[in-house]
Amino acid sequence: MTIKAINVRNQFKGTIKEIVLGDVLSEIDVQTASGIVTSVITTRSVKELELDVGSEVIAFVKSTEVSIAKL
Repeated sequence: MTIKAINVRNQFKGTIKEIVLGDVLSEIDVQTASGIVTSVITTRSVKELELDVGSEVIAFVKSTEVSIAKL
């Protein structure tokens, strides 16, 4: 499945404004045109995706979670 195959209403393009790293989970704040979206993902995923403050990402919103994909 490609990023384009996901419902466009559920994705917000933005820039990472802050990353709070934890031992297992990390908090990612993404500035979007609609405001700040916050995601909690594994710290391992932050490292594997090479996420940094300033990275352009897409926040995928599901009713119970927000996922991140690096552009």
